[in-house]
Amino acid sequence: MKNFLDENFLLNNKTAQLLYHEYAKNMPIIDYHCHLPQQQIAEDKSFENLTQIWLYGDHYKWRAMRTNGVDEKFITGNASDFEKFKHWAATVPYTLRNPLYHWTHLELQRYFDVHDLLNADTAKKIYDECSEKLQSKEYSVKNLLRKMNVKTVCTTDDPIDSLEYHTQLVEDEFEIPVLPAFRPDNAMNVSDTEKFNAYVKKIEAVTNISISTFDDFLYALQNRHDFFASMGCCVSDHGLEEIYAEEFTGQEIDTIFNKIHSGKHLNDTEQRKFKSAMLVHFAEWDWEKGWVQQFHLGALRNNNSRMLQQLGADTGWDSIGDFSQGRALSKFLNKLDSDNKLAKTILYNLNPADNELMATMIGNFNDGSAEGKIQFGSAWWFLDQKDGMTKQINALSNMGLLSKFIGMLTDSRSFLSYPRHEYFRRLLCNLFGEEVENGELPNDIPWIGKVIQDISYNNAKNYFSWSNVEKTIALRK
Repeated sequence: MKNFLDENFLLNNKTAQLLYHEYAKNMPIIDYHCHLPQQQIAEDKSFENLTQIWLYGDHYKWRAMRTNGVDEKFITGNASDFEKFKHWAATVPYTLRNPLYHWTHLELQRYFDVHDLLNADTAKKIYDECSEKLQSKEYSVKNLLRKMNVKTVCTTDDPIDSLEYHTQLVEDEFEIPVLPAFRPDNAMNVSDTEKFNAYVKKIEAVTNISISTFDDFLYALQNRHDFFASMGCCVSDHGLEEIYAEEFTGQEIDTIFNKIHSGKHLNDTEQRKFKSAMLVHFAEWDWEKGWVQQFHLGALRNNNSRMLQQLGADTGWDSIGDFSQGRALSKFLNKLDSDNKLAKTILYNLNPADNELMATMIGNFNDGSAEGKIQFGSAWWFLDQKDGMTKQINALSNMGLLSKFIGMLTDSRSFLSYPRHEYFRRLLCNLFGEEVENGELPNDIPWIGKVIQDISYNNAKNYFSWSNVEKTIALRK
């Protein structure tokens, strides 16, 4: 019997162990999509205790605690930090076979060298030991990134964000580039007229551009797109239920914008046309600048209206949706490709039923102009676990070129999430190792090791326009 979380965790044969320890383990990390708070990086924040760095904002843990019958007071409420941690610690033993059990203990080991199992009995000891370490400079945010060998971070930012902390990080000459990503979801969310018009006013304020027409709206948004580019941005991101690819005319979109801007509500057809138009404009701007565009598709968000009203969005009330993805996605990508304006693109699905759809869709638009131009993104959110990662890797292997995959990301708000890259790499090495030992792949360790290193780091390093980013940052200093 193997020990829990030993050095060969998830590595079930000698070849897998060799591949991981000799080729994957020490590769750097490019976190090209996350939700880390850039202010905390700029200020090099040190956390007072384990609850603050581990439980604040972590809706994965919150959902588990609620399922375990923990009162909201001890999750997002006004209980003390230690009381919240005690309830999390008491929940952990019940997360067996949930990825939280692995993540929790990997993070305790990798960051704090704590090898005890977390439960109600060990809670006080682990809390005190880790909290004491967190208060030392060695555990400041910047040093946590250094500790995990992170080489680049891309945060997620609304077009109206000032990016002041990104500026501060450049001025401070922090050696790990922390770059913004352009996330314009609010600029195309026309389901709520009041919220949309309030957002338009915020764009007016940040750009000092008066908006009365759709052309004004586009001009102001492009102004922000240009600003993001000047700050080193080379990535956009969209969190959508589905791609919108309705037919529309310029006159129709002008009329639709005038209608909502005057305070009237749009019907479903008008909403879909407007969203379709906005996606095309954003995609064309990305193509013009040589950016990578990302589409996170399939989340059914804010299902619990009572708790949404009480706690707000991103507090653990989302699920997998069953939206139809194929036809509209094909139509959208084909329109851009036909106009020769299809940027490098990463597609993420939240519904595992769409794995093979995504794996085959990317092949429709990989035209040889760049290696892996259209990517099937890493298993995302609810799929970011052993089974989900394995199925994504297998679908891509069967229907595309896994060797050109740009690999893992954290998609996290926590500075303790980087062992997810290790988790991914271990699974990847185990899959290759099993097939080598079964005679399904040749015993060519140097070549397979190179492929694993490429997926772990090199492909992402080469995929994004980092050289342009470095030039932009140099000019800003």
